[in-house]
Amino acid sequence: MSNTAKHPKALPYLFFSEMWERFGYYLMIGIFLLYLKNVEHGFAMTNTEASDLYGTFIALVFLTPFLGGLLADRYFGYRRSIVAGGLMMGAGYCLMAVHSLPMLYLSMTLVIVGNGFFKPNISTLLGNLYSTPEFQKRKDEGYNIFYMGINVGAFICNFFSAAIIIIWGWKYAFVAAGIGMFLGVIIFMAGNRHYTSGDVRKPMTREDMPFSRIVLTILFPSLIAGILGWMIPGNIFQSDSNDAFIFACIPVIYFYSSLYFRAEKADKRPIAALLAIFAAVVLFWAVFKQNGTALTIWADNYTNRHLTGEAAEIISGVKLAEKKAYKKDSVVLYDNQFRIQKKDGVVLKEYNYPSYFKNVRPDELPAENTDATLWSTPLTQSINPGWVILLTPAVIAFFAFLRRKGKEPSTPTKIAFGLLFSALSVLVMVAAVHVSGNGTEKASVWWLIGTYGVITIGELLLSPMGLSVVSKLSPVRITSLMMGGWFVSTSIGNKLSGLLATLWDGYEHKANFFWVNFALLMLATFIIFAMLRWLNRIMKEKGLN
Repeated sequence: MSNTAKHPKALPYLFFSEMWERFGYYLMIGIFLLYLKNVEHGFAMTNTEASDLYGTFIALVFLTPFLGGLLADRYFGYRRSIVAGGLMMGAGYCLMAVHSLPMLYLSMTLVIVGNGFFKPNISTLLGNLYSTPEFQKRKDEGYNIFYMGINVGAFICNFFSAAIIIIWGWKYAFVAAGIGMFLGVIIFMAGNRHYTSGDVRKPMTREDMPFSRIVLTILFPSLIAGILGWMIPGNIFQSDSNDAFIFACIPVIYFYSSLYFRAEKADKRPIAALLAIFAAVVLFWAVFKQNGTALTIWADNYTNRHLTGEAAEIISGVKLAEKKAYKKDSVVLYDNQFRIQKKDGVVLKEYNYPSYFKNVRPDELPAENTDATLWSTPLTQSINPGWVILLTPAVIAFFAFLRRKGKEPSTPTKIAFGLLFSALSVLVMVAAVHVSGNGTEKASVWWLIGTYGVITIGELLLSPMGLSVVSKLSPVRITSLMMGGWFVSTSIGNKLSGLLATLWDGYEHKANFFWVNFALLMLATFIIFAMLRWLNRIMKEKGLN
């Protein structure tokens, strides 16, 4: 942030607004699956049930920007939409503190709708502020700085959630998420005077589809298709929610395809390039977003979280570790792969040691009737943003060096290599499964640190570059709408991540689960590399890199 003179004055406000917004979101989502599975304080869901709901939730969170971006573009403006969305999200987080399924679904709805207004429009506002000749060449750098703000919030929030849950309980963690969101709104409003040049509504042209027509031909059909998908006897895609979501996406995909056919000749190739990138990154998000499902399950059940000596004293002192008594008692019944056992929907119990100790090596078990100090599982959600914070300055400096030498790769090239690094990260977890004897022994946390480290390189090459290429290639009048298209592809990938995670319990050998993820990412890598010359040619035609 030392070079703010080289960036718009709005950047610090947008940076900290997004930081606190992401603090709230990632605090909530970092504990969401664990909360759903928790028998005593949550809803005692199985891995499959919790992963399905988690995937549907994060999918809808990133689907609503399709509509929120459109409404901001044409009617509400970016600033008004961002404030309204932030307030809805903050209220949603706070309502999650009320333990009931109806209230859970209401709070999820507020977060879903609120994010639709907040997320695409703060990104578009940033892009608009960098669209002047003074700042245009630094757009990638600006997005990287902005993306770092996201990860500062995502990093610190999990330390708060871990401590709050241990000291006060789950509901207060959700309230803390709401407070973080409200702080983000206050900071955004404080910088209001710096956003004027970027908050410009786009006048409709004859090529634009009227909003009433969008409702009748896109949104209404999506709703009907979703209902039909839910009501289909049996399941095509494993669950009613999967069927409903995939059916509902069909009209939305049709809408984005129609943008290409309705566009002016000069806009057709850039729109086609963006649609191709959207299709490929679906597979990236399908794997990346398993950080909240499969990798959280791995961290909770298969990772050695036991602390001893001075480390145990320090981590316990700051309330980031819990005590787990090693003694027999009435406990929830899990099988050897940590699948909760139910009969007629009722959780079964047994007289045994807590489930954490099922796969602890005999020589590492604590003494009978003593406490083991276990660091809190949500802390693993800070590994990825921690890597982003460490690596972002290096990535910015590396590409700045290449830019000075005239050798900076194009944005599509960065995306292609981002996918390749992401695929390689999955191999780390394949190795972790084999080293731990398919989870029969606890694995070191270094495996998680390693896999997150490699995928973070891929993320830094892909995600901020993806936002940047949308801002660069989009026709001005539909920039926010195309930014919404990026989030639609993220949404579909998110739902696919939940669908893949529901398969976790079905894989007796967990390495096979990760091999599937590796294959999907390699497929996406191949697609982008195969299109690379075509994509680079379109970028050059637009005078962009």
